[in-house]
Amino acid sequence: MTSAPRTAIDVCPSGAVCMDDRPGHAMTAMRLRLASATPRGWRDAVVVGVSAEGEVLLELWATGELRIVWHHLGLAGAVQAGTPVALQPAYSVLAVGRHRFSVAQL
Repeated sequence: MTSAPRTAIDVCPSGAVCMDDRPGHAMTAMRLRLASATPRGWRDAVVVGVSAEGEVLLELWATGELRIVWHHLGLAGAVQAGTPVALQPAYSVLAVGRHRFSVAQL
């Protein structure tokens, strides 16, 4: 955890490096390990849309519920409308194929 409140400008110079460990920023090893070791709780979804501001709109397969997640660098390079993904809401992790992203749930 960060010891003091920080802004994205303080911890993500030029949007290239992030030392903030809150959801939507850097993935902590503990959160990744917990999400990987917890098979229950994952929600299959499909990407409905991706914004330039880093928001990704998901539709959960089981219920049709819409969820919005956010990543500070944006995920437009990793997902597009129609991409199948999985969300682990308990640990704020989005799985896209073999890749895992820390996401904030909006």
